[in-house]
Amino acid sequence: MGIAVVVGGGCSGVLATRELLRTGWHVVLVDPGARPGRGLAYSTAAPWHLLNAPAAAMSADPDRPDDFLRWCRLRDPATGPADFVPRSWYGDYLTELLRTADEIAQGRLTVQRGRVARIFEPSGSGGPLTVLLTDDVVIPADRVVLALGHPAPATPARLDAAAARSGAYVADPWRPGALDALPEGPVLLIGTGLTAVDVALTLSSAGRRDLTAVSRHGLLPQAHRRPGTVPPVAAAEATIEALPELLAAGSAARVLRTLRRLAAETGDWRAVFDALRPHWDTLWQSLPEPGQHRFLRHLARHWEVHRHRMAPAVADGMTALRDSGALRLRAAELCGIEATDQGVRVVLRERHGGAITAPVYSAVVNCTGPGRIVESDPLVRALVAEGMARPGPYRLGLDTDPHGALLRRDGSAHPALWTLGPIRRGVLWETTAAPEIRAQARALSTALGDPGRDRAAVAECVDS
Repeated sequence: MGIAVVVGGGCSGVLATRELLRTGWHVVLVDPGARPGRGLAYSTAAPWHLLNAPAAAMSADPDRPDDFLRWCRLRDPATGPADFVPRSWYGDYLTELLRTADEIAQGRLTVQRGRVARIFEPSGSGGPLTVLLTDDVVIPADRVVLALGHPAPATPARLDAAAARSGAYVADPWRPGALDALPEGPVLLIGTGLTAVDVALTLSSAGRRDLTAVSRHGLLPQAHRRPGTVPPVAAAEATIEALPELLAAGSAARVLRTLRRLAAETGDWRAVFDALRPHWDTLWQSLPEPGQHRFLRHLARHWEVHRHRMAPAVADGMTALRDSGALRLRAAELCGIEATDQGVRVVLRERHGGAITAPVYSAVVNCTGPGRIVESDPLVRALVAEGMARPGPYRLGLDTDPHGALLRRDGSAHPALWTLGPIRRGVLWETTAAPEIRAQARALSTALGDPGRDRAAVAECVDS
């Protein structure tokens, strides 16, 4: 009997579990939540928390691209392929997928509530593993799949200890009840990405009308095209024709110039980005290390606001907030956060002109989005310290081989430790959305193969 332990019950964990059950593994899914399938992204129930992709793009089944759309139409027959449905729907969908997979597996799935503290190698040779939970539950495993999802936001630099301890600073806006008891007065959101969008809409719905969002560039995500708007076919065709030019560019600057030219010639930058989506990882890996560094330093934020877009209705809500004066954007560098008798003083250096200001806010909310898992997750830190894993490029995630097997400190692929999803960022660039994760889950189950195979054959497959 082959036992695979999947650590994490969000989208990555559910999709990995489903695929492993399909290929005959006995799976123990370990998750601290009471309802696996929700994760961080899909546990929210507010009506303005919409998926950031249309329903037609969100199937969890590689063999049935319209699976989620068909599921949505059972709930609301009027749902169209380009519609943006509530994120809570996707959580319901993943929960149902897991339940169905459990029924088909006939006793091969165990859901264990808890957190993994350590993973041990009793033999020290890459053989079977022992998974230890924080409550001392011990699980033997032939394979372990880390499906950890997004890490918690990183702590801002120069955060005063007194401010961090005060109720005026919110380290993680997704913690249940984190936004319910903020002091009255102006609120600063650190970050202007999708997390800040959700927080701004949540606070404004509660009657807050003095919000400021700050980031180095001061850029909000762009909006998706509205349902019913058909992208020009010529834009996608021109982009694919330009793919060899992009892959041979050799520098971030040349890639940027080509993308700008394509957007100008086709008149639809969204179609350009969408056509390139299956090729982003190849494009990322085609850049030499200096080019990747330059991209991360100068272009990553511009890429993010065009790639990770707002649903049209959400964009309309943000426009209304800005037009009413309830939300202001600032492009500035965060230089310090300190507690005062009046609230929290935030020292900012304006991006344009360099002027330094120190406004006082009643509350500050960290909306910077996911941090770096190598620094923030205790389990990952332990794996790295013990040499069972190593940080990936630019410490954005963990290092893996092309199949998702973790690379050990010496660079060899671990035959029993695997991963998928956001934790592979750095080796891959496009690895955080459902379409990419479902493909990784299928590839993972193929790489692990039949659990009845001889372990030596599996190790030989991984090392090849």
